[in-house]
Amino acid sequence: MLFDEITINVQAGDGGNGVVAFRREKYSPRGGPVGGNGGKGGDVILRADEGLNTLIPFKYKVHHKAGRGGHGGGKNKQGRTGENVVVTVPMGTLVYLRDTGELVADLVENGQEAIVARGGRGGRGNAVFKSSINQAPR
Repeated sequence: MLFDEITINVQAGDGGNGVVAFRREKYSPRGGPVGGNGGKGGDVILRADEGLNTLIPFKYKVHHKAGRGGHGGGKNKQGRTGENVVVTVPMGTLVYLRDTGELVADLVENGQEAIVARGGRGGRGNAVFKSSINQAPR
């Protein structure tokens, strides 16, 4: 059976949450905010491969979801970046948006890549919101 047109669902990873944390040490009873930012979500990337010449694998694997970004931590620790998902497709693949039919990418060269779903931005920790007036944002 020949498949020359398929529909797949892709979802980029969500960004991680920022953290509300405060510095607590023995001789610093009112330490400032030290909440870290959340990590960026993973992307879904299509990559052309000259060794692949059929779309049959996509009949059975329709959903492709990238990893979620990690949450921030205390002591201004940034969350980890989500895992990217790389989907290999045959050379000559045309990528269209399902809703509008707009052409997104034309993958004609071996190794050519197109990001079809970009990961979300990580949330901000409370250390980012510190100002000269508000020294301890919650």
